[in-house]
Parts: sequence; structure tokens; C-alpha cells
Amino acid sequence: MPTYISLLEFTGQGIEHVDESPNRLDEAKALAESMGSEVEEFYLTFGEYDAVAVIEAPDDETAAQLVLKVGQAGAVSSETLKAFPEDDYRELIDGLPG
Repeated sequence: MPTYISLLEFTGQGIEHVDESPNRLDEAKALAESMGSEVEEFYLTFGEYDAVAVIEAPDDETAAQLVLKVGQAGAVSSETLKAFPEDDYRELIDGLPG
């Protein structure tokens, strides 16, 4: 399954109710599972982003729907990247033309 990395920032609403964040994470994990996806890893971070989630989803459309639905709740905004694991990266490089 494709891998996606979501860089998350708390909104004003999200930080105001940060004590509810673990429950929101559990809800996001359940939502992902219901969509055939999985939150593989989650990290609280400091710096430009407040958290990072590593997600596996069946396709780009499902990943987009998942992050949009999570964002719709209003506690976080996200920037999501499609990621290529090392084995896929090596295949891509080996397949470069010329």
C-alpha cells in the first residue's frame, strides 16, 4: 500500500482543547481503518509542525479523503506528502532512463 506522511499543525481550536488530542488521534485511527487505511506511526513534534503521522492508504484518493475528513473536524491542518519507501526509491533510481 502507498505511504503518506502528514505534517500536522494544531489550529486554535486544536490547541485550546489539546487535552482531547489523544482521543482525536484514536478517532482518526478508527476512521483510517474504516477506509482500508492505517495510521502506521504518529509523533508529537516541536518546530514548524506539531505532529507527524505516517499513513498507509490503498490509493491517493483514499488518502486525500482521510486527511480532508480529519481536517474537517477543525483541530488540525495538514500538509500531506506521498512517500516512497527505500525499496521503491531504489527501483525508481534503477529505472531512470539512459
